Amino acid sequence: MSHQHISEQYNFETRAIHAGNTADPLTGAVVPPIYQVSTYKQDGVGGLRGGYEYSRSGNPTRTALEENLAALEGGRRGLAFASGLAAEDCLLRTLLSPGDHVVIPNDAYGGTFRLFAKVVSRWGVEWSVADTSDPAAVRAAITPRTKAIWVETPSNPLLGITDIAGLAGIARAAGVKLVVDNTFASPYLQQPLALGADVVVHSTTKYMGGHSDVVGGALVVADTELGEELAFHQNAMGAIAGPFDAWLVLRGIKTLAVRMDRHSENATRIAEMLERHPRVSKVLYPGLPDHPGHEVAAKQMKAFGGMISFLVGEGGEKEAVAVCDRAELFTLGESLGGVESLIEHPGLMTHASVAGSALEVPANLVRLSVGIESADDLMADLKQALG
Repeated sequence: MSHQHISEQYNFETRAIHAGNTADPLTGAVVPPIYQVSTYKQDGVGGLRGGYEYSRSGNPTRTALEENLAALEGGRRGLAFASGLAAEDCLLRTLLSPGDHVVIPNDAYGGTFRLFAKVVSRWGVEWSVADTSDPAAVRAAITPRTKAIWVETPSNPLLGITDIAGLAGIARAAGVKLVVDNTFASPYLQQPLALGADVVVHSTTKYMGGHSDVVGGALVVADTELGEELAFHQNAMGAIAGPFDAWLVLRGIKTLAVRMDRHSENATRIAEMLERHPRVSKVLYPGLPDHPGHEVAAKQMKAFGGMISFLVGEGGEKEAVAVCDRAELFTLGESLGGVESLIEHPGLMTHASVAGSALEVPANLVRLSVGIESADDLMADLKQALG
């Protein structure tokens, strides 16, 4: 059964478990094997079995994941990479040439900003920053050389919300590609391609893998021709997902729906508790009715996800760092999207690369990746950490 057939016929939870996961024809194993292999026996020169010749170009375990990714996002082609940034790098080198321009969000992930500011810019690509939640700001940032609009929604770490369908209309009118980083939401909560985006980007390290035991990235595209171009660059550049990493992400995806339900449920309770806490001056969570993006998020997301940021008091860095240090159940660490809860100080950790730029984050900002533990235990830990 092809992943296209599965995607047309079945609901998300079923696709997550079955798309790409066909039983092994040799043994009947219900889980795709880890094809830990570099090369393949050919039946005569040019006689490839199943199209496989060398595992940089294609590997059956990676193929299973790539078919699954395409089915989950409703795309024509999925591609799996060694990391989220490797996926972004491949996409940028495929879409852009020297002299081209990209609009990036004013609260982008630090690693994405670093890729534009320190790597791609040296290659002659220009970029400018816009508040992607404001259509007028995006329109004003587009130039005749713009080739793509880059969006994160919800964004990292300020949990900003962008209207994907609205921006897709602006992108179409300008003849540019709309790229959506769907890492925070996952395809279970949000479907950017169905809302008009051209490309979806994932760090599969996060919710897709879901267990803090794998690093990976993905691209899913709506257009077959762009998918072919990306596959060419994926092979030419070589930053592919290895077979064991692909297998771990596939394994994680099978429980994505149930995990995201719990992440969202826990985060909602914690956000409401933090909003009432006297030492918290502001909570950034799109599930709260007073969040500026709440209505848009409610329209384009199934639930509001497991990521929360908040500002500690009126104070600065010292107060926020103290909260991070006092947390016990919340592990102090970078990354996100695992079953265990994490806490971090973006200004000194994940977003240190944007210090001094237009994307600099508040010094008293704390970011939570809310796990699937008992919400009561997590709330008790945060209360003691806040003092």
